Amino acid sequence: MRKEQQISTSVLVIGTGGSGLRAAIELAELGTDVLAVGKRPKHDAHTSLAAGGINAALGTMDEEDSWQQHAADTIKESYYLADPRTVQVVAQGAGRGIEDLERYGMNFAREQDGRISQRFFGAHKFRRTAFAGDYTGLEIQRTLIRRAEQLQIPVLDSVYITELLVAEGQIFGAYGFDVNDGTGYLIHADAVILAAGGHNRIWRRSSSRRDENTGDSFRLAVEAGARLRDAELVQFHPSGIIEPESVAGTLISEAARGEGGILTNALGERFMERYDPERMELSTRDRVALAAYTEISEGRGTEKGGVWLDVSHLPRETIMSRLPRVYQTMLEEQMLDITQQKIEIAPTAHYSMGGVWVDPLTHATEVPGLYAIGEASSGLHGANRLGGNSLIELLVFGRIVGQEAANYSRSLTAHQRSQEAIDHARQSVQELVAADGEENVRSLQRAIRDVMTAHAGVVRDEAGLQLGLEKLSVIEQRMQNIGIHPDIAGFQDLCHAFDLKSSVLAARATLESALERKETRGCHNRSDYPLTDPDLQVNLVWSPQGIVRESIPQVPAEIASLITEVSQEGKLVE
Repeated sequence: MRKEQQISTSVLVIGTGGSGLRAAIELAELGTDVLAVGKRPKHDAHTSLAAGGINAALGTMDEEDSWQQHAADTIKESYYLADPRTVQVVAQGAGRGIEDLERYGMNFAREQDGRISQRFFGAHKFRRTAFAGDYTGLEIQRTLIRRAEQLQIPVLDSVYITELLVAEGQIFGAYGFDVNDGTGYLIHADAVILAAGGHNRIWRRSSSRRDENTGDSFRLAVEAGARLRDAELVQFHPSGIIEPESVAGTLISEAARGEGGILTNALGERFMERYDPERMELSTRDRVALAAYTEISEGRGTEKGGVWLDVSHLPRETIMSRLPRVYQTMLEEQMLDITQQKIEIAPTAHYSMGGVWVDPLTHATEVPGLYAIGEASSGLHGANRLGGNSLIELLVFGRIVGQEAANYSRSLTAHQRSQEAIDHARQSVQELVAADGEENVRSLQRAIRDVMTAHAGVVRDEAGLQLGLEKLSVIEQRMQNIGIHPDIAGFQDLCHAFDLKSSVLAARATLESALERKETRGCHNRSDYPLTDPDLQVNLVWSPQGIVRESIPQVPAEIASLITEVSQEGKLVE
């Protein structure tokens, strides 16, 4: 028998990246008991990888900017699949989000007179992206960690949550285990906030690192009775490195193109002339990813299946001052000096624009007591995320969801618990620990990544998606015979097994939703349906019982009137 600890708290936050920490901070400032848990160290959360910046219509550089214009740009870039209500909440609350970071001591880049500096990103009409070099996400994460420490918020850095606990349709906590020694954790909570990221690690090339963004939020929510929205809408970033295999897909910031980087194929052709001759390398993320994919698939890619990104013609000073992270990444991973040599890249799965279905204003799920925020949630990004919006989303909804969860906890007069649910969660872990089958968990994870890369990548079609589902069914059968082997290094094998369960569910939701969306829109390219279908300007809501279409509210007139084409000239395209 493994040891087990029992903990009680008012609100449990699952995930210790930016969205989870911001929600926990709000709860602590409101005087509500909160516990945050994460399966990886909080200093190493995925938020720390975000490079470019965070959006808010502050008007520090362009006084004519407004929250309405920010909302208009977001909806336009979403290909009209974003919920206008969610967009309005984020655009209106963005200034407050920046103020909160300042209050916590965030070091933003500033102009000489002290104003927060803001720069252009692609598809923004005005300069509204605040930043801290090309380490903005890391600085935000550090800032939130400091504030959480000041508030003495308890954080368990090495607890893997395996199941949400539900009694009579209502959340009452979660179950998990310590990834190092296997100690069980039974956590009773009035409310649970899911902030455990998206599912882009289920592709072979991903900008996420190993063992993160494997769809944990999706599985936990669905098994508790929630649904997913727009699982098929996954943003593929144009520039992920190809090797070494262990870090394939690691991001090369689009700032490299924004500063003047050039894309060429194996023939030396500057191929963006074929796809967007006006904007060239400064085209939108979805267009550049599709262009690179097309060059590679039609045989004009490199021997290793990529294209070339070249910044070596730029002054060394520009590279060292404006692209320090890109320079360091390539030196560390490939011993490659980008001031002298080209970078071999290919599209990489980057961001889950869909996620758990949530209320557009409160981010409550359909399960009482369960909330979702950040990349775990849905509603803001539609079919193409506006660069810089992911970081501000977590600041705005982290604050709102913290308030909502606190109010929910205080409103309860009694809380049902279920011994049956606890026993089920405990038994699920015990059965896996005892599993001694012949199938290797890691090889099955790789099989899922191969399936998703081959059949649900940048370009999809009916036959490929159907074949992907058939292959996924075989993997699900093989999963019945896995072997788990905890060892002196800890319970990582058990973690991988639950990652696998999450990955399979996320993959099925993505494939089935991609089959349903018989059109090309934004990130979702169907070669058999190359046109956008006006009847599919809807959100697809998935559950194991099937898919339903959800209508999108009309865009308010004050926002709709500002939706126009936005030039990319001179802009970063992060």
